[in-house]
Amino acid sequence: MNETLCRALLQARLSEEDVAACLQVDPKTVRRWLDGRLPYLRHRWALAALVGMDEGDLWPQVRATRSRPAEVLAIYPHRDTVPPDIWPRLLATAGREIAVLAGDGLFLAQLPGVADALAARARAGVRVRICLADPDAAAGTEPGAGPDPAGTAADARAALAQYGPLRQCGQVAIRLHRAVLPSSLCRADGELLVCQHAHGIPAGRSPVLRLRQAEDGDMVTAYLDSFERVWAGARPLG
Repeated sequence: MNETLCRALLQARLSEEDVAACLQVDPKTVRRWLDGRLPYLRHRWALAALVGMDEGDLWPQVRATRSRPAEVLAIYPHRDTVPPDIWPRLLATAGREIAVLAGDGLFLAQLPGVADALAARARAGVRVRICLADPDAAAGTEPGAGPDPAGTAADARAALAQYGPLRQCGQVAIRLHRAVLPSSLCRADGELLVCQHAHGIPAGRSPVLRLRQAEDGDMVTAYLDSFERVWAGARPLG
């Protein structure tokens, strides 16, 4: 019996069925994990992120063989497999800065709780920067985002309509970029969700990294530097 995992699920108020639905596995598989079976690597990372713990704390036997960088909290095979509540929960933890870099950005804008989380943190004094594709040049900003460039531009305008009112909430700045993005990101201080785009693949099928800044790593720094470069070349929303 993995008592640590059992306690973690209780504290997170997650049932076996909840975990099975989030990770897209059979509830019997979750029961086997609770009974002590070691999950596959991708499931360990996703489950650790789901309960907010380190993989090595849940399965101490993997500490000696763990090969992933300390900054990687979880890897989701597709964006559509990321539990939807993780995005607003991440944003709600920000105490200093939030950053969003995307193509049209409509996926994040439409997630339940995201707009409220952004508005609440902005009112609390958190700096919020949102950088989206210029609707006049939206085609090609996210490889594989969609086969219809006109639809991408329409989605960008729809997203701007939802993000725009946030500028009345506090330190919220919105800029429009014309970059070709190999990845999009959602940042809350030193923690990120990064969607890795692949040419010809819909964004919902692209893998997602959940990262947390660490002293001995530079993955998060690389993504933050990339954001700053795109932000510097983007134009402010009028």
